[in-house]
Amino acid sequence: MGETKYIFVTGGVASSLGKGIIASSIGKLLQARGYKVTIQKFDPYINIDPGTLNPYEHGECYVTVDGHEADLDLGHYERFLGIQTTKANNITTGRIYKSVIDKERRGDYGGGTVQVIPHITNEIKSRFYRNFTSDETHIAIIEVGGTVGDIESQPFLEAIRQFRHEIGYQNSVLIHVTLVPYLKASGELKTKPTQQSVKALQGMGIFPDVIVCRTEVPLEDGIESKIALFCNVPEDHVLQNLDVEYLYEAPLAMVKERLAQVVCECLNIPCPEPQLGDWKQMVDALKNPTSEVTIALVGKYIQLHDAYLSVMEALKHGGIANRTKVSIKWVDSEFLTPEILDDTFAGVDGIIIPGGFGSRGTEGMILAANYARENKIPFLGICLGMQMAMVAFARNVLGYEDANSSELNPDTTHPVIHIMSDQIGIEDIGGTLRLGSYPCVLKDNSLAYKLYGKKEIEERHRHRYEVNNDYREVLEENGMSLCGLSPDSRIVEMVEIPSHPWFIATQAHPELKSRPNRPHPLFKGFVEAALENQKEKNK
Repeated sequence: MGETKYIFVTGGVASSLGKGIIASSIGKLLQARGYKVTIQKFDPYINIDPGTLNPYEHGECYVTVDGHEADLDLGHYERFLGIQTTKANNITTGRIYKSVIDKERRGDYGGGTVQVIPHITNEIKSRFYRNFTSDETHIAIIEVGGTVGDIESQPFLEAIRQFRHEIGYQNSVLIHVTLVPYLKASGELKTKPTQQSVKALQGMGIFPDVIVCRTEVPLEDGIESKIALFCNVPEDHVLQNLDVEYLYEAPLAMVKERLAQVVCECLNIPCPEPQLGDWKQMVDALKNPTSEVTIALVGKYIQLHDAYLSVMEALKHGGIANRTKVSIKWVDSEFLTPEILDDTFAGVDGIIIPGGFGSRGTEGMILAANYARENKIPFLGICLGMQMAMVAFARNVLGYEDANSSELNPDTTHPVIHIMSDQIGIEDIGGTLRLGSYPCVLKDNSLAYKLYGKKEIEERHRHRYEVNNDYREVLEENGMSLCGLSPDSRIVEMVEIPSHPWFIATQAHPELKSRPNRPHPLFKGFVEAALENQKEKNK
């Protein structure tokens, strides 16, 4: 049996310090040294998963290949490491407690009193990655959400304390990410927040091996030694995490800080030179574009850009492939009206409408989709974006003035979008959508087929409504090509307008499969089309 080494990543002082990026970066650096890496996120919130959370509350809901609604950090993991995550990669307090309560109801505990210790902590430990089959060394990176001071985090931290004791400290390392704020008024970096955060951990019997200091300015002489002294770690285990312009620079920044070497030293494993040539080339293309396009993102959650994080990153990936900087113009669909369409989309090279739920802002999305169609602007519709594009087509080409989705207007006489048959009667909101990876068969000679380079594809989904098959014939007759269908031809998965330079919409979420060094074909093609549109306008 191969051995498993563990890297635990915790955070202190404040949230949003970039624990997920640090976890992803160390994973990338160890991968580049030949190690097999897996990565997990343990979230302290009591929700079963983020599927029912408002995007303003938690950013986007990321969907794994097996249909689990997960934290957005799993997107970082997949993009940095090039892996596919599953339900096992994201655990919440809600799932832990539900499992324990289900066991108690079945009598699995033999009538004993169920307690946080040992029952909850044992359940948490049971979810830590195990490697039972491979002969290779696996490294499991486990990120704990929230901060050390959160009461919800306590069982997870206690589980880590127990687990490290059980497996031996030579088989694990704990990285603590903290904030070292700069006070402009006094011109000083302050270490006290870091000291207090580490002391809180030490009070739980947990002693960090590495401290990563998030800072906006370089740590001045004496800061590392001061933190090392008060936090009881070697000075060369105090590392700075300066802000970088692009997320994908983070692993390279951590190379300079010797993060991987420190981790390997703690785990007592070899640390060969990393193979990062491809990653460096990708970052170079990102930082040194030869052209620039502007893409209008027409959404309903634009006040929190993390609500569209994977779409933003996929656009960036499409830009990398075309050595093009993609500037996003954020358009709030709720306030989009016919009178301001020309001004809103002036200078825009492409329009994208991402996913979402509910009726708010959908009329603006319909206007945007129709504007892109009429003005020959490259268009990409995703999930709700596809549905609103179909409604726009039905209203403005087919002449069905009240066409809509039955979700948004149950009384419409032309429900071109309606509920999926197997979704009828479902009452629970969470975990009940059509979720996960599903196949799609593309039409020969379609633009989609040309972009993907193959006939059968797979994409991840998160929806409850679909194109109403009663309207297939009239849509096709009037210029809307249903270019992608489920293998049984029951579900319309992708559409395009052949008479338009570049107009594609998909019921799937292709952004979830895009990687910085392996851009998704739709986003690569979309950015390329935006470039062509720009050239045509400038002739």
